[in-house]
Amino acid sequence: METLAVMREPISWLASWYRYRQRNFMQGHPNSTHNVSFDEFVNAYMRGDKPAFANVGSQAKFLEPRPNGTRINHLFRYEDQSRLLNFLQDRIKQKVSLERRNASPRTQLDLSPETLKKYQRKFSAEFDLYNSIS
Repeated sequence: METLAVMREPISWLASWYRYRQRNFMQGHPNSTHNVSFDEFVNAYMRGDKPAFANVGSQAKFLEPRPNGTRINHLFRYEDQSRLLNFLQDRIKQKVSLERRNASPRTQLDLSPETLKKYQRKFSAEFDLYNSIS
């Protein structure tokens, strides 16, 4: 058996979580990012004791090999959908088409240079893994 996974660019991944938690149904929930800027969200994500709204895990941790030896055989960039689709179509010998669903609202995603630099430093494993995808 072979496994595959898709990884999103680390800042884009956090932005997706941030936008998802801004949906109307999230208002009033502890996970909501209403009334929180993207910069505040990223800074909260970098804390050791993350508030609920910034507790979204780690792509690098999720994708690391398991103690039983199970690991991802094929890793794709989210931003390279054509490569993923070509791989799937080649494997299953059928055309694959993806619809856009569950789209989060568009919003401001301003990130200060200081926050960006700190995030890149503290979460270098995320960027290293993403940059290793060929």
